[in-house]
Amino acid sequence: MPRLFTGLEIPPDVATALAGRRGGLPGARWVEPSDYHITLRFIGDVDGGVAEEITQALAEARPRPPLALTLDALASFGGERPHALYARVVPSPDLDDLQAEQERLLRRVGLAPDTRRFTPHVTLARLRREATPDLVAQYLAVQGPFAALSVRAERVALYSARASVGGGPYVVEAAYPLA
Repeated sequence: MPRLFTGLEIPPDVATALAGRRGGLPGARWVEPSDYHITLRFIGDVDGGVAEEITQALAEARPRPPLALTLDALASFGGERPHALYARVVPSPDLDDLQAEQERLLRRVGLAPDTRRFTPHVTLARLRREATPDLVAQYLAVQGPFAALSVRAERVALYSARASVGGGPYVVEAAYPLA
């Protein structure tokens, strides 16, 4: 039973720049740069038949040009209980429209709606309890200014992940070019 999600790939040059931010935060479990992505829709564990329906539904997405996106800051999710460190993606109407279309296509397959607010980002690390709010704030302060990074998203990928591991390595099961 594969664990699936859709996302946008991060080009190698941007991944290398982000990887330069790794280290220096106790309790951080760093994501491998080859696994960096912008999640559009988490799907979860599905059986093979549903996975095939998902693959077919995603192929019905309307044509659209590649997306020009910008990563502009480092931040963390979780507030008083930080659980992830990420690079923020500047909000974009085109990205929001793509994500909404992914949601519609996956609902047609019978998946329940995703109730979480879409917050585009690239997860850099998952944080364990040792990564206290103070340590995360200190890490972010030490990182200094974040030079904006440009990402040109050329395709949407349907990824699979190992079940119950909470991360990569991720495998591109299908790709849908933006053009």
